[in-house]
Amino acid sequence: MKRLPVTKLGLLALFSASVVFAQGDNGPDGATMKEVEAGIPVADALVKEKCGSCHTGDDKGNLSRISWVRTTPEGWAQAIKRMVRLNGLVITPEESRSIVKSLSASHGLAPEEARPVMYLPEKRIIDEALPNETMRGACASCHSFAQPLSWRRSKLEWKRLQDLHVALYSQADAQYRRPAEDSEQPAGRDPKDKLTRGEYALGYLPKVASLHTPEWAAWSARQRSPRLAGEWLIVASVPGKGRFVGELTVAPGKQVDEFTTSATLRSLTDGGTIRRGGTGILYAGYSWRGSSKGAIAARPDDLNSAARETMWFAPDQQSAQGRWFWGDYQEFGYDVKLVRATAAPMILAVAPGAAKAGAKGVQLRISGNNLPSSPAVADIDLGAGVMVTKIVSASPKLLVVTADIAAAAPSGPRDVAIAGAVLEQAFPVFHRIDYIKATPETALARLGGVKFTKGYQQFEATGYDNGLDGKPNTADDIAVGPVDADWAMQEFMTVAYDDDMKYVGALSPTAFFTPGEEGPNPARRFGRNNYGEVWVVATAKTEKDKFGKALSARSYLVVTVPMYQRFDQPEVSR
Repeated sequence: MKRLPVTKLGLLALFSASVVFAQGDNGPDGATMKEVEAGIPVADALVKEKCGSCHTGDDKGNLSRISWVRTTPEGWAQAIKRMVRLNGLVITPEESRSIVKSLSASHGLAPEEARPVMYLPEKRIIDEALPNETMRGACASCHSFAQPLSWRRSKLEWKRLQDLHVALYSQADAQYRRPAEDSEQPAGRDPKDKLTRGEYALGYLPKVASLHTPEWAAWSARQRSPRLAGEWLIVASVPGKGRFVGELTVAPGKQVDEFTTSATLRSLTDGGTIRRGGTGILYAGYSWRGSSKGAIAARPDDLNSAARETMWFAPDQQSAQGRWFWGDYQEFGYDVKLVRATAAPMILAVAPGAAKAGAKGVQLRISGNNLPSSPAVADIDLGAGVMVTKIVSASPKLLVVTADIAAAAPSGPRDVAIAGAVLEQAFPVFHRIDYIKATPETALARLGGVKFTKGYQQFEATGYDNGLDGKPNTADDIAVGPVDADWAMQEFMTVAYDDDMKYVGALSPTAFFTPGEEGPNPARRFGRNNYGEVWVVATAKTEKDKFGKALSARSYLVVTVPMYQRFDQPEVSR
C-alpha cells in the first residue's frame, strides 16, 4: 500500500483504508495480509446489496472484513454511519435499521459475551475492572475498556484496529510503543528489545475476544424469535428517589422483534404513581433497545422524562435487567429489573427496608403479585430472628405485616417466603449503623446553562453495619440503606486561595447538585470559568459513632466545562 502524505486528504484515506473494511491490507514488508481464520457468512440479501459493492464476497458466502467481526447493535450502527460519511453509502433509515438487526443477530455477541459490558450501552459511570496496567495503557487510557470488549475479531482484525489507531491518533502510537508493564520477556528475544504494550495487546485481545467462541457457537444454534408480549413485573430504583414496583405491558409492534410498552410504577417511599409509554426492539434475541416517556417533565431529574432503555434479557426470555436513562450526559436513570408475570405468587420488594435487631412491632409492606388474600401468620417466613406478629392487610399485590426482631438476631440480609414464592435478600437486619458513605464517592458534573446544557449530579447517604468481623469496609459489611443527612460542600484544596466552592454550583437539601454557568466569570479571580473541585459532605441527622459524634462521609466532586465536542467514534467516545 502506497503511503500517503499526512494531509487532510491523506488522513481521510488512511481512515477509510482502516475503517471502511477494505479487503486487502499491506504488512510492514509490503506483503498483503490475508485472513487465515474462517469467516462468518453473510446471508441477508439487503446486507449483500448495500455492503457488497465494497466488501467483496467469496465462494463461502463471506464479505470481506464484515465476516471477521462481531459486535453489538451500537457497533453495527456506528459502522453504517461511517460508511455513509466516508464512503458515500446511500441507505435509507429503514434499510439501516434492518441491517443493524440482521448483523446483530448473525454477527453479534452471545448473551454471555454482552452481559459483562452492558454498562457501556447502559451509560453507567463505574470504576472498571481492568486486567492489568498494560491494557490500561494500551486501551483504557483513552476510552472505556468495555469498548474493545464489545467486539469480537479475528487476529488480523485486531491488528487492523490497532493500525487504525496509529493512523488516526499520534498518542495511540506513543502508548503502544511503551514497554509492557505486566509481561515477562518472550523466550529468545533480545532483552534490549522490550515487549511493547501494543504487542502485548495483540496477544491478549485475540484470546479474550476472539471471533469464534463456544458461547457464540451455542447462541447461534439456539437463537430464536422474541416472545415478549404479555405482562411483566418491574422492580426499579432511582438515586435520590427511592425504590419502585409496578407492571409493564408489552404488546407486539410492526415487526416480529418490535414492541410497544406501557408501564406503571409505584413509589415504595410515598406511594406516588408514574405511567410511561414507549417502544423497543429486541436485537439478537436478548438485547433490548427502546425509549419511553411519561407526562410532561418539569425538572431535569423528573421521573417522567423521555428516556432511552437498554436491557439485557435472559436467554429464556423470562427476566431482564438494565437501565432507563436520560439527561444530556445520561446522568439520570432507573435501574430496572423485570420478571415475567405468571399465575404463581411472586414477591417483588419489602419496604421500608432494613429492620433493627431488638425492634418490636415493625411494620413491613411486602409488594408482589398473586399473593394470598387470606394468609395465616405461619405462612409467612421472614428469616432467622424475625417473627411475624400480625397481618395488618392482605391483597394480591400488597401484604402488610408487623414483626418483632430478636435482639440476638444476626446482622445480614433475610429471604422472605410466602406461599411458595421466595425473594432472596429481601431486606437486611442490622444492629447499628457503624458508618455511612456518600455516593457516588467520586462524581462529575458539567457547567452549562448559556449555550450548553448542564450535567447534574444526585448524591445519597447510605448506612452500613460492620458485619460479623466488626471492621468497616470489608466484604461482610451490610448495606442498611439510605440515611437521613444534612448536606454541605467544602473546599477541596488544590491551589492557593482556592475558591471553587463559591462558583461551581449549588447543593440542595436533598443532595441534588446544580452546576454553575459555563464561560469566563468576571467576578472570579483571573476571570476563570466556574470549574473546580469540592467535597460533598453528608452528616447523618440521627446516627452517631461510639463517641456520640454524628456520622459523616464525603464525596469528591469535579465540576468541569461542558463537553464542547461530542465524538461519534467508538474508539474515542465513552
